[in-house]
Amino acid sequence: MKVLIKNLYHESTRIKELVFQRYVKDFILISIGVTMATIGLKQFLLPNDFLDGGAMGLSLLTERATGINLSLWIIVINFPFILVGAQQISWEFAIKSILAIVALSLLVHFVDFKVITQDKLLISVFGGFFLGAGIGFTIRGGAVIDGTEVMAIYVSKKTSLTVGDFISVFNVFLFAFAAFLFSVETAMYSMLTYFAASKTVDFIINGIEEYIGVTVVSSKSMEIKQAIIDNLQHGVTVYNTDSGYGRRGLDPNKNKVIYCVVTRLEVTKLILEIQKVDEGAFIVQHAIKDTKGGMIKKRPLH
Repeated sequence: MKVLIKNLYHESTRIKELVFQRYVKDFILISIGVTMATIGLKQFLLPNDFLDGGAMGLSLLTERATGINLSLWIIVINFPFILVGAQQISWEFAIKSILAIVALSLLVHFVDFKVITQDKLLISVFGGFFLGAGIGFTIRGGAVIDGTEVMAIYVSKKTSLTVGDFISVFNVFLFAFAAFLFSVETAMYSMLTYFAASKTVDFIINGIEEYIGVTVVSSKSMEIKQAIIDNLQHGVTVYNTDSGYGRRGLDPNKNKVIYCVVTRLEVTKLILEIQKVDEGAFIVQHAIKDTKGGMIKKRPLH
């Protein structure tokens, strides 16, 4: 009995350490993301009246059209997207996103940076780079500072549009309105800024619109399967396999392989659930452009 209690205590401690390490990592990534996005906005885009795409571009456009401080619009415009994220992903994701957006808003309002250049090309490229890096690192931390992707995921589940299609249509209308309200040149430089930002995001997270296929090999495969179903409400596929001969010889327990598909925003939580059960599990991830059918698309809204 004492041995059992001791083992349970060690297992509970190990899980708590994993959860703590995950939150620390998320905090660091989100902090880096918010800081880089602030640099992109305050040092490049705002002083030169440049725009971006997505919810951030809409915030910049609204700020220029109304004269009301950008810090307020960042919160107001992203708030509906975050509510959708709470339904589609999780409340944990929504809370982290709200904190990240509020932090970005406060930094934009109170922190000043020296303007480096007046060259419009450099402003577009490097402003987009820093803003895209900020968005990318924040997503890596399990949150967003630009809610367009969240809305795009929602729309893709309700219509035939893919995530990429929705973002493209959204930005076409945004840049067309910018050209009408200000000038064609402003819209063209804004498109260049968005292109730089989107490519930077792709570089950091390999595409927000991609799904991630995860294959898990473990002697505790059935426990991992149940943890994924119970804690993430995701469907899984279990393959019956034949084990190969490794350094430790044939393992008759590793005859079931688990496969599931999650969004990029959910992958860190999935890995945590796997490690809670088996820290030494062999996990393989690969990018999937899109999916049709199954729980990844049909999961009911709460």
